[in-house]
Amino acid sequence: MASNKPAPEAPSRVHPDYGTGYGAEFGGDLSADGNNGEPERGWDEWNPTEESVRPVRGRHRVAKQRNGLARSSTVLGVGVMAAVGAGGMATAQGKPPVSISVPDAITDNLPDAKSLPGVGSLFSDGSQADKAEIAAASAPLTTAGITTAEVEQGTTDAGEALRARILQQAEQQQDAADAEAKAAQEKEAAEKAAAEAKKQQDKAEAKAAAEKKKAEEEAKKKAEALRLAKLAASYAIPTSSYTITSTFGQAGSMWSSGHHTGLDFAAPTGTPIKAIHGGTVKSAGWSGSYGYRTVLELDDGTELWFCHQSSIGVSVGQKVTTGETIGRVGATGNVTGPHLHLEVHTADGTGIDPMAWLRGKGLNP
Repeated sequence: MASNKPAPEAPSRVHPDYGTGYGAEFGGDLSADGNNGEPERGWDEWNPTEESVRPVRGRHRVAKQRNGLARSSTVLGVGVMAAVGAGGMATAQGKPPVSISVPDAITDNLPDAKSLPGVGSLFSDGSQADKAEIAAASAPLTTAGITTAEVEQGTTDAGEALRARILQQAEQQQDAADAEAKAAQEKEAAEKAAAEAKKQQDKAEAKAAAEKKKAEEEAKKKAEALRLAKLAASYAIPTSSYTITSTFGQAGSMWSSGHHTGLDFAAPTGTPIKAIHGGTVKSAGWSGSYGYRTVLELDDGTELWFCHQSSIGVSVGQKVTTGETIGRVGATGNVTGPHLHLEVHTADGTGIDPMAWLRGKGLNP
């Protein structure tokens, strides 16, 4: 099958350094005579290819373009960083981070290089106004991270501003710690004062309670003394000029029960015996080992026995009063000498200690 593709044209013999206008520059067509006798050649348009173009060696200046970026990628990177620093970092305080992406077609999307802060100064032929504008645009970089209040105070260095904030924060933390420590000390002092006040209050209450108890005891004693005084006015010692020789419960072979059942008042024979309290004579006469005995019954049923009398001065059923003479001291019955043997019996007949009973009535034999 025949091919429809056109036949390739023969490569043009054009000087590689001077381009396609070589023949025109030197007067148009060249004749064979001006070609050292070589036959005339045809001149066609030069279409360079990889095979026809030699690699360029050495340093070559890249022409600057007004409406595009013709500088190296290094210049472009510096411009982007300057733009980010001037337009982003100075206004990034208090805002969330924003991601930056570079489009594929950089030349179609990036602004003019001279309009970027800090980039225009890279061009050697920039005007003084452009340089001033670039310097002004670059100025905010020195205030990155500085608050408005700090700017108003004249702070222009971010490091100094950060240092001031750190010191302020440390001072605030120290003040808070001092306040907390002071509050703890005040609380401890208040608790200590409260404990001391409670201690003093407890001590005062204890002292008041002790004084009250003491006063009550003294009042009780006074009342008892008054009561006994009143009783003493209605009770009397049964005899006078006496000596206590034997007491209740005293052991000895002289008593048939093995112990003494009363209280002995030794006194000379004939010494008057008085009624201890007012009552009624229940019995009066001889009573064996008790000799002559008189039994006086009190209103509460208590019986008082007066024994070993030499004589009896009352009769059964007779009512007597306190201090009235009812007999005389003697030595009748089972005795070793003259004395009054006194016994006290309760209403049920139980014998009790006469000394304790007398003292309970305000008497002290």
